[in-house]
This record gives sequence, structure tokens and C-alpha cells, in this order.
Amino acid sequence: MRTAYSVETVRAAERELMERLPEGALMQRAAAGLAAACADLLGRVYARRVVLLVGSGDNGGDALYAGARLARRGAGVTAVLLAPGRTHPGGLAALLRAGGTSAAPGAAEPLLRRADLVVDGIVGIGGKGGLRPEAARLAELAHASRAAVVAVDLPSGVEADTGEVLGAAVRADLTVTFGTHKPGLLIDPARGYAGSVRLVDIGLDLPDPADVEALQHADVAARLPFPGTESDKYRRGVVGIAAGSARYPGAAVLAVAGALRGGAGAVRYVGPAADAVVARFPEALVSAAGPSKAGRVQAWVTGPGAGDDASAVAEVLAADVPVLVDADGLRLADRGAVRARTAPTLMTPHAGEAAALLGVAREAVEEARLASVRELAGLYGATVLLKGATTLVAGPTGGAVRVNATGTAWLATAGSGDVLSGLAGSLLASGLSALDAGSVAAYLHGLAGRFAADGAPAGAHDVAEALPEAWRDILDRPRLDRPRPDRPRLDRPRLD
Repeated sequence: MRTAYSVETVRAAERELMERLPEGALMQRAAAGLAAACADLLGRVYARRVVLLVGSGDNGGDALYAGARLARRGAGVTAVLLAPGRTHPGGLAALLRAGGTSAAPGAAEPLLRRADLVVDGIVGIGGKGGLRPEAARLAELAHASRAAVVAVDLPSGVEADTGEVLGAAVRADLTVTFGTHKPGLLIDPARGYAGSVRLVDIGLDLPDPADVEALQHADVAARLPFPGTESDKYRRGVVGIAAGSARYPGAAVLAVAGALRGGAGAVRYVGPAADAVVARFPEALVSAAGPSKAGRVQAWVTGPGAGDDASAVAEVLAADVPVLVDADGLRLADRGAVRARTAPTLMTPHAGEAAALLGVAREAVEEARLASVRELAGLYGATVLLKGATTLVAGPTGGAVRVNATGTAWLATAGSGDVLSGLAGSLLASGLSALDAGSVAAYLHGLAGRFAADGAPAGAHDVAEALPEAWRDILDRPRLDRPRPDRPRLDRPRLD
């Protein structure tokens, strides 16, 4: 599990560690890791031109000490000092002793033009509100140069705790972060400024739970439902799909496609697109009656392509099983009915739908995704999956927010969200919690999108067809013909 912590938590852990270490030891650990990452990026250090952009905080000190290490290996290192009177004195002295030089911001342009590497040590994790004009100009010059840009701990100008970018900020090719990830390194839009991220362990003792966490392959593999030797279609879970309309029958087909690939034993479909569903998936169980008369299910999915059919959404919300609400269902669902539910509810809006539910502009959600998903989860008393380049999943009572970045821009295609809804609904029916079902589905869906696209356009049906490949990739084996001994079995009680 990749975890990220707030600035306050990181600083408390740093203070506790510094009390147990010799003075300056923690900064030396960070500088050593930073210098090693810079050397790896350069390939050959000797005779390379390195420019340090140095502010007044400890990030500037980290950059200066790392620059001293590179200078001792033969690099030509120049520190551009944005606050000469407040530059870290020990770091600057170390750089000058190693043969480095310093310069004023006014002399930076030709230095940056010739640089092989630029190290961003302007501001640290406490920076707020974007860069000031002089620093912003240096950030633009660095971005326009041919040099690789390495950010110290976090790209200067982005918000560490939220992932917001409220002004000018450094765009890095690599961010070397210390002790733990910061939320801004995992959450858009700041994630797009960080480039690749390299974590340097400096010995911090961090609490549980984290503020943000991201599942990795092993975490997803441990949560995937896997049939046991005595499993049947009912023990594996049955998911109901109440979706589609005469105008949007494809939404129903795609939601069923995602559900059939999600590990449940059976899929019941209710709605006006039954003929289209059975024509594509004869294994689906269809019903002409409403959701309450369709037969027993262990989870419902409602909303994709529903148009204005509020009755089906209300009927599903009244069911005492986990429910996923997506697309039109988000607009049609009564907030009070959602809050009154005792079984888990998973809502899956994109930014525009979340904005409508919160009564704000779409841009407000896109600029503050972490705050938005938390607010929406609290408002509805539900788990909320906020779709996007990085998908966020927040529970109704707080705790760590899950973030997922396995997707690809090719997933921005009609029907892709319907596949995700069916997939997540199937995982709910298999017994996963709403938080796990949403985050595991997002991970699988993003991975399937990569496999389906493979660098070229792909449709939503291609994503659904690629889900088994994603599943196999997570399990790291070519076939799913036998259970692993260490895999938890998620058999459900047999339905009557």
C-alpha cells in the first residue's frame, strides 16, 4: 500500500526523529537520497551542469547539501539564491567548499539554458498559494530549458495536503520525496506537476491510518473474490442491474458486461433493454418486473442510462443490500433516501455530476478533488468514488481516502463509466466493502483500459473484454484455474 500523510503529521514525525538524532543528520539523510536520485537521472555526473533553485527553507538546505555531493563528483553546480539573507548557511557553506558557486536570480537565465539538471528547492511542503513572481519566472525558465527538473520533496507551488495548484508551480520530471508521500503527489491536478516520484526512506515513524492511500497490485490481489471448491453461482454473489432505457440501451449492456467480468456468480437485469442485454449476454437473467420482484440479489447497480426513470432508482435504494448509484441515478436519487439506508451505498460521479450534487461549478470540483469527494461522502452518508485521471474513493465517516491512477486518457470514452459501475457492483455482491469494491474496481478498470487501448483508441466494450487480462496481470499468472493457498475466500451464503 502506498500511503500519504498531511504536512502536520509529517512535521510531527520529523520533530520526534530529530530529537533522537545528531543535529543535521535528518537533512543529510534527505540530501544523500536526493543526490543519488539526481546522479541516477544524469547517468554520468562528471562535467554535468547542475543548477539549484534555492529558497529560504529546509528544502533549499536539502538541495544545497545534495549539490555539494554532486560537486564533489565533478559536476559544475551553481545555486541560484532567491533569498540570500535567509539561505541555509550550512548547506551553502558545504556547496562552496565542494567547489560549487552561487548566483543571483537575475543571472539565472543563461545558467538554466545550459543546464543538464535543475533542482527545485524553492519552497517546501508548507508553501501556500503558488509561487511568487520571481520564483515563477525561474520555474518557467526551467520548464523551457532542455534540463531535467527534479523537485525536492514536492514541486514548489503545489499544495501538499490537497493536490490543488492555486498559482504558478514548478513542473518536475522527477520528485524525490522524503519519509512518505504527500497527498499532493498522488492527487490531481498537482500529481501532473510531480512527474515520476521516488520515495527516500529517512526513518519516520508514521501513524495509522494515513490520510491518503493507494492500492498496489498485491493489495488488489489480496481483495479479489476467488471461488472455492464448493462455490456455486449463488455463493459467489448475484448482482442486480437496473439500468438502461429505450434511448440508452447500450448503457445497460455495458453495465452487464462489467458485472459479468467482476467475479459475481450471476447477473440479474431489470429494465427496458432486456432484449439488447440477452442478445449480447445470454447468460444474464432478465426480468420484466421491477427490482423488488426480480429475485434475490446481494447488490444492486442503478442509474446508467436510466433517463428519467426515478421509480427504479427509488425501488433499488429501498432494498436492504449494498447499492451502487451512477450516472442518471445520481440526479434521480433522493438524498434523504440515501442517508436513511442502513446497507452500504457507493456513488460513482464524475466531476460534473459531483459539482451538480454539491451545487458548485465543475471547475471547483476539479481544482479541489480531495475536499470535494470528502464533502460529498459526508453529505450523502455514502462511499463516493470520484472519477477522473486519478480516481478518489472516500468513505462516509472519514478515514483514508483511496486514490487510483492506473487508468489512461483513452478511458475518457462513452460507456466506460457504465462498465466500471457493473464491475464495482459485482464486487459488492461478492462481499467486498463499498470502499474496497470501489477502489479495486477502479484499479482493475484502469488497468483494463491500458490493455484495451495499448496506445490507440478503444471503446468501452474493449475495456470490458480486457478485464480478465487485467485480473490475470494482478494475480501474475496466465490462468485462473486454481486458488492460491493464501487467498481469502469470499463465498457468500447460498440464496434460497
